[in-house]
Amino acid sequence: MTVRRSAAALATTAVLLGAAAPVAVAAPSPSPSAELPAGLYGTTDPTYDGVWRQSLAFLAQKIEYVTPSTAAVDWLVGQQCDSGAFTSYRDASKPCDASTVMDTNATAVAVQALVEINQRRDDANNGADWLKSVQNEDGGWGYNPGSPSDANSTSIVIGALARTGVPVNELTTADGSTPYTALQSLAIPCGDEDGGAFAYQPGKKGELTANLDATAASVLGLMGKGIASGTSNAVKDPSCTKGDDLSPEQTAQNGSFFLADTLKKSPYLEQAPMPGAENTEPQPDYGNTADAVVALAASGHTDKAEASVAWLQKNATEWAKQGGPAATAQLILAAHATGADARSFGGVNLVKQLSTMGPAPAATALPSPTPTGPQPSSGTDSDDSGLSLGWLIGIGLVAGAGIGFLLSMRRKKQQP
Repeated sequence: MTVRRSAAALATTAVLLGAAAPVAVAAPSPSPSAELPAGLYGTTDPTYDGVWRQSLAFLAQKIEYVTPSTAAVDWLVGQQCDSGAFTSYRDASKPCDASTVMDTNATAVAVQALVEINQRRDDANNGADWLKSVQNEDGGWGYNPGSPSDANSTSIVIGALARTGVPVNELTTADGSTPYTALQSLAIPCGDEDGGAFAYQPGKKGELTANLDATAASVLGLMGKGIASGTSNAVKDPSCTKGDDLSPEQTAQNGSFFLADTLKKSPYLEQAPMPGAENTEPQPDYGNTADAVVALAASGHTDKAEASVAWLQKNATEWAKQGGPAATAQLILAAHATGADARSFGGVNLVKQLSTMGPAPAATALPSPTPTGPQPSSGTDSDDSGLSLGWLIGIGLVAGAGIGFLLSMRRKKQQP
């Protein structure tokens, strides 16, 4: 997901320069002498994705009964400006000012993370208030305040606001637009080519081009769910419903239809080669595949994601290790959404792997693999330290509430 966040940042620049479509690039690595901030997850340059990968790590740890360290939480909150906004990453020793580039995506994912770990709720609410204050007139959000609305940004903001208890459908603009209508305006009508899919943004002539990342994000957004979404009750096979007056959920199901149909042809999604790459053939897109799995599970179609989960278990664990905390978290989220074991995913303990990528967790418990299986450990060893009764109750409440996506590496690029 570091690639996603850096691509998103550079995509904004591309839009401002009038580029036809966002581009995706890998985040740079720090120089050998660079010192990373204490409390931060990962070892690569955090310029484009520091807040993103930290927040994804928290979301993935929470659903696996892991409490992040105080130092890690303090680092994340330290990235927030007084306004409530977050940037992708900033030097927290300097105050935010007019030159600080506010980031709706970083703010939204940080808000979701703070809500899910049940810490610093006032800071999460402050972030949600800022997000509401920068809503576009069409009801959606762009990557930065004032930039044109896009499907990915609008979706992740919806998830953040929903998790803080904001009635998203009541966030209307002067012309009555809501975040849901902004997303629905990016849906390709059923019956058209790629019907059911979503565009990232309209083209220069208003045309809509199917984008797999935007589609997975929009399914979650239109269902009012966050990144750490679990499995919804099974519904009938997804279908593409025609009509001009569809509900948000119907439009979300259309997106699920497109994802399921795409994955029926191949268990993994593909991405175009990077500019200048030696290999000019499309490559497997591990991140987008994981996002599609989460979206299908959240919309009640876990069975349509089974082959993709099996493919990820067989092929994506090395990608996650190399990709760092956000990529590892993404696989954990996909495993959680489909009931797979993140502690033995393709033979890899993703939960432990993620914990080694940042400050040692404050606590870790082993959840019950089955309703009648062993209960969370009360041991005190470093890998499975015990939890207080209050924490276990909190876990139960969160699980009962059904914790609320996306994100592949928020590559804001056109997909074929």
